[in-house]
Amino acid sequence: MALPTSMGRSRQPSASPRTSSRRTRSSHVLRRSWVTDTIRVVKQPHLPAFVLAAASLLHLLACGGAQPSASPERPAPPGNNLRLYVFDCGSLNVDPVRFRLTKEEVATTELSAPCFLIAHPQGRLIWDPGAVPDADWVPTGDPVVHHLVLPDLGERDVTLRKPLMAQLSEAGYSPGDITYLAFSHYHWDHTANANGFAGATWLVRQVERDAMFAEKTPGVTRPSTYAALKNSKTVIIPSDEHDVFGDGSVIMKLAAGHTPGHQVLYVKLPTTGGVVLSGDLYHFPEARTLKRVATFDFDQAQSSVSRDAIEAFLAKTGAQLWIQHDHVGNTRLKKAPEYYE
Repeated sequence: MALPTSMGRSRQPSASPRTSSRRTRSSHVLRRSWVTDTIRVVKQPHLPAFVLAAASLLHLLACGGAQPSASPERPAPPGNNLRLYVFDCGSLNVDPVRFRLTKEEVATTELSAPCFLIAHPQGRLIWDPGAVPDADWVPTGDPVVHHLVLPDLGERDVTLRKPLMAQLSEAGYSPGDITYLAFSHYHWDHTANANGFAGATWLVRQVERDAMFAEKTPGVTRPSTYAALKNSKTVIIPSDEHDVFGDGSVIMKLAAGHTPGHQVLYVKLPTTGGVVLSGDLYHFPEARTLKRVATFDFDQAQSSVSRDAIEAFLAKTGAQLWIQHDHVGNTRLKKAPEYYE
């Protein structure tokens, strides 16, 4: 009877444990010898470059292969609910006289210059991207005072702590993630990093855009910070109110006076409730209580009319007013990567 193939073949006697151990040690010795020889080759300076490169590669493979360097990744953004992020985009000291106030009437002469991100299930909006472009200064880990001269020859010192783009990244976003860009108005301290968001759709009122790209721009603008927007996809806002995402949760409201097309932003958050980001409707909370209008508003009478309209809206909706330049109030707000929802 024919035997099964597996039984019909003769087998080599299995190696004894001692023999197996000897072979293992021998292979280790050979491997160490090969690695050592490879190292010797790598150390020979007179060999051709391609030989050195090949030897180096073999050495890496013998040692277990090259390990890829870890690259930091942006954290994933939170869930798909409506969120409001506040970024620290600097602060500056001002003379309150320009706002028809005295030093004795204000809690501080320092103004905040925050930036904001509104994350909505249908897109993301950057509102007022700062006072100084990220490219114009170098962070040190400590506050940096940046001096700038405006086109009207006005000089300002802005204290900066962290670049906007770094804060945006810590919150889990990049400029390419931004759907819309909008300013409360065209003044220099609200447009600084606009060029970084030129890939987004710019939401703007015609009168503001015309002033920003006029042959002679207003002296309180810095055209170089938003020049890239000239060729950006643009939506001109024709009405007093613009519902950004179409569901009533994020609305831009005309509040002209400080500039011809100045506007505020209403955000109806599910937990925090309604919040109105003021732009420059007020600079100090004392300007609100004392009803003082800045001396440099484009149309001071119109500013008062707009204030009354927004105050009526706040009373009707129960929304909070966040005065963007209010330094005391701004320090109380949690900053990105934390957020309001």
